[in-house]
Amino acid sequence: MIKTILDNVVAVFVLVIVSLLIIPLSVHVLDFMFILNLALSLVIILMTMYIREPLDLSVFPSVLLVTTLLRLALNVASTRMILSNGGYAGEVIRTFGQFVIRGNVVVGIVIFLIIVLVQFIVITKGAERVAEVAARFTLDAMPGKQMAIDTDLSTGAIDEAESRNRRAKIQKEADFFGAMDGASKFVKGDAIISIVIVFINLIGGFIVGTLGNEGSLGQIVNIYSIATVGDGLMAQIPALLISVATGMLVTRSAAEADLNTDLVRQFRTQPITMIISGAAMTLLILIGFPPVQVAMTSGILIVLGAVLIRQQRAAIPAPAAEGPPVMEEVTSEVAFYKNLDNVYNLLTVDPIGMEFGYSLLPLVDEHSGGNFMDRVVMFRKQFADEMGMVIPSVRLKDSSQINPNQYEIKLKGETVAEGEVLIDHFLALEPAEIPEGEAVDGIETIEPAFGMPAKWISEDKKIKAEMAGYTLIDPTSVIITHLSEIIRNHAYELLTRQEVKKMVEKLRQRNEIIVDDTIPGVLTMTELQKILRNLLREGIPISDLETILETLADYGPVVKDNDMLTEYVRQALKRTITHRFSEAGQMKVMSLDGELENIIINSVKKMDGGAYLALEPDTIQKIITATNEKINQMKQVVQPAIILTSPVVRLYFKKLLDQFNPEVVVLSFNDIDSGVQIQSLGTIAI
Repeated sequence: MIKTILDNVVAVFVLVIVSLLIIPLSVHVLDFMFILNLALSLVIILMTMYIREPLDLSVFPSVLLVTTLLRLALNVASTRMILSNGGYAGEVIRTFGQFVIRGNVVVGIVIFLIIVLVQFIVITKGAERVAEVAARFTLDAMPGKQMAIDTDLSTGAIDEAESRNRRAKIQKEADFFGAMDGASKFVKGDAIISIVIVFINLIGGFIVGTLGNEGSLGQIVNIYSIATVGDGLMAQIPALLISVATGMLVTRSAAEADLNTDLVRQFRTQPITMIISGAAMTLLILIGFPPVQVAMTSGILIVLGAVLIRQQRAAIPAPAAEGPPVMEEVTSEVAFYKNLDNVYNLLTVDPIGMEFGYSLLPLVDEHSGGNFMDRVVMFRKQFADEMGMVIPSVRLKDSSQINPNQYEIKLKGETVAEGEVLIDHFLALEPAEIPEGEAVDGIETIEPAFGMPAKWISEDKKIKAEMAGYTLIDPTSVIITHLSEIIRNHAYELLTRQEVKKMVEKLRQRNEIIVDDTIPGVLTMTELQKILRNLLREGIPISDLETILETLADYGPVVKDNDMLTEYVRQALKRTITHRFSEAGQMKVMSLDGELENIIINSVKKMDGGAYLALEPDTIQKIITATNEKINQMKQVVQPAIILTSPVVRLYFKKLLDQFNPEVVVLSFNDIDSGVQIQSLGTIAI
């Protein structure tokens, strides 16, 4: 039975507090509750002084609510007792009232009001502000802290368990300071209601005493003023202690030990300041300050400073008689990088990285409602289904070197793209035709992924823009789309030999024979990586790795040119290529003129290391000019632009075109499945 009560002591205590609001109490019980309230406040303020960090007392917001409710309940109970018992509400209230008033009602009320105002204006308001700022800064710093944890985890500085513990601590800090921001309002309201209750007791007591003929006017004022001031002080002294405890708790952000230890240790580090202060205090005697008291204070400061200086000198070790001089202690950073392994960790380059300005951090931080990482995960799944390759992890960092609304996309440590988004706006793409008078005003910009003109519009214009036919994109989708296009265009750079090895090992589990027959007998893992990169460079999926290896096993023993092997693989993947670049069973293309193809074929020079195209600069200029003209015409009809060539020309024409217009798709007749209908939009000729 006792164990059950102890396990539920908080619930029982709250029920008792609620009952105080309704059930009349005897003076003895009321005295006990006032003393208990004072003792509880002392315990709480001492606990805040001895903890090392706020999370050591994470239940404080709830404690703040319970103690505030207790004080309000005691105020109600004492007011009932004062008004119904002739101004007598127990010995505690009477003792406090007589001790403070000392026969002068005005002095007692003034002292009470000073205590209330000190608590309300100085301590409570300051603690409330600190809690508010701490909550905001803690929330803003969460993405940076989480990114730092990810960095430590990736470099091996911490393990997975430590990473989870740190993440949980960050979340608890955010929850705690958020709760403290709201809970500090309880103390503020308690101070206000205490002033109201004082006037209620005075006015109500005067009315009750007068109607009940309890004595003369002076006697009535004396009786009820003692009870009112005593009641107010018994409520405000614990409230003042709790307010101070609140301030101590929210200001202990960088503590290394409890408050006593930190205070003594940090003050002991600057003894010279005590000596200077003591010497300056003696000058106050010259302007009329009492010399005895000033001399005592100055002497204490000077003696204390001298003792601390002597202790510091005694703590410094004497230099050795022989050998090298004693070096002063190095900083923690220098000591850390004495370990060469930690220096080598700096050489690690992330395959994909993103840096965000501080205004964009809420988009990245999932605790702030951001779903950026979830979107990256879903894109990784989509890209694996579409292209047959798993993209590496995207390393996210905050950066103070870029604009607040800016982000940068990096590949292998170097910036390849950047963009700017407005977190509280939508990116609006204009329709082909805008009804007259329905154009939406906004901030002109360029869509970062495809370079289309667009506008940033505020949320209040969203409905109007949708009605006018605008396509609206939220900021997270803008960044994800930009990131996805960068990854698609540079996927071949991200395909490492380690990733190729993983893909081959996965295939080995399904088809061991084809792997063993091809690698390393026919071609090495490095050669396979180059062929897969060739496919990805032109947007060809490598999902069907089994067909790719079978084709390489057939042609690899005879053909040693990786580019030619890639062409054979493309022919084996023609259904995949056709499906990717056709629409509704049709493919709209441009073709090369026969004379132009002959010029290219006759310009191919073969060497031991492969083949290359040897064309005169004027001829190259004519080919590129004619091609660009046709491509610009074709883009008005279909995207992307596709050029169809003969199989022997495709490879060399694509290499030539990549130098000027790499996004153009170049296919050969062998790349297209016979079931698709080809529609020619023109011929490129010079």
